[in-house]
Formats: sequence, C-alpha cells, structure tokens
Amino acid sequence: PRGRRGRQAGAQNSAMGIQEYNGGAVLGMAGKNCVAVACDMRYGAQMQTMAVDKNKVFKMHDRLFIGLAGLATDQQTFHEKLKFRMAMYALREERDIKPASFGKLVSSLLYEKRFGPFFIEPVIAGLDTDNKPYLFSSDFIGAPLLPDMETNGFVAAGTCTDQLMGMCESMWKPDLEPEQLFETISQCLLAGADRDCLSGWGATVYIICPDKVITRTLRGRMD
Repeated sequence: PRGRRGRQAGAQNSAMGIQEYNGGAVLGMAGKNCVAVACDMRYGAQMQTMAVDKNKVFKMHDRLFIGLAGLATDQQTFHEKLKFRMAMYALREERDIKPASFGKLVSSLLYEKRFGPFFIEPVIAGLDTDNKPYLFSSDFIGAPLLPDMETNGFVAAGTCTDQLMGMCESMWKPDLEPEQLFETISQCLLAGADRDCLSGWGATVYIICPDKVITRTLRGRMD
C-alpha cells in the first residue's frame, strides 16, 4: 500500500499542465534600432513529437510580430481574433497599429477571457515610429511584463522559460547590431531548448529592422 500511494503521489506531482501539453518556446530580444523574435519548431502531444515544422510567430505588419507559446489550438484561435482586430483597426484608423497599442490590445483580449482563459503566453516584438525596439510579454490572463531595455532587453515564454532567461542574462548586452542580435538570440534559444524535452527541433528567427525583416531558419538537435 505504501508503494502504491507513493506511485500515485509521484504521478500527481508529474502531471503535465495544459500550457505545457504541446510544448514550445518563444524568445524576444532587443538590439540597436532592431528587435528579434524567435521560436522553436516542435509540435508535440505531451512527450510525443507530432511535427517539426510548427511556427509559433505571426506577422501583424512589417514592423510588428507576435509569438504565441502554449496550447496550439488556443494559438490558432487567438491569432484569428488578432487578425480580425487588426483588420478593423486598419479600416478605422487607416494606419498600422503602434506596438505599444497592440500590447494593450493583446492584454485586454486575454483579460476579458480570464474566467475561461486562452492557455497561451504572448511575446510581442516590434519597432515604433522612432525605430525604438518594443518588447511585451504576459501571462495567460494578460498581466503585462515590459522589460527595461537598458538592463534586460529580452522576454521569454514557453516550457523552457527558466533556461532561456538564464542564457539571455549571460549573453545579452545593450545596443546589439542586427547580425550580433541574430547570433545572440539564436545561441540563447538553441541552448535553452536543448535543455528541455518539450521544445527544440530547430528554430526560426525574425530580425525586424527599420527597412527590412530578416528571416532565418536554424537547425538544432533532432532528438
């Protein structure tokens, strides 16, 4: 009986939360007049890997991207809601939404569903009209996290947040140029995902510059 109770307690302690069900990792990082967002490519069902081409970063407009970590079905639903809100904003205002306004929109959308929430963690990366980087992250009910760009210009979400934050604290520094920013965010994401069995299988990195968006695909450990 004692052994059975121990096994039951162990099973309860190791139960996977709904936010970790599909796995995944998203990382945002600021540079000098540029900003980057990256995600891994794994799509899983608990410990089983179902696909290795699941992109979790979506383009809102040329200077604004959002990454969604968490439950895959909620990612799709929330992205469709955002596309509708963005279309209505462009129709009414006849301009692209500012990153700070978009962050408030995302936070509001999450909070209004707080009693039956979307199980996602958003990471927003964009450039404002002065080409200053903007980063935003929140929990699944919309409580915002706005990092200090001078001391810790990065945000992370997903199943390996602790590992990603540790890597970023070691490697990030202010005023990174686009190529330096790409190298830093790539190394941080790959190193963090390698230490988490629910994320990995390569990555996609987006570097948002004032005049272009650089997209690159990384190969990672395939195990």
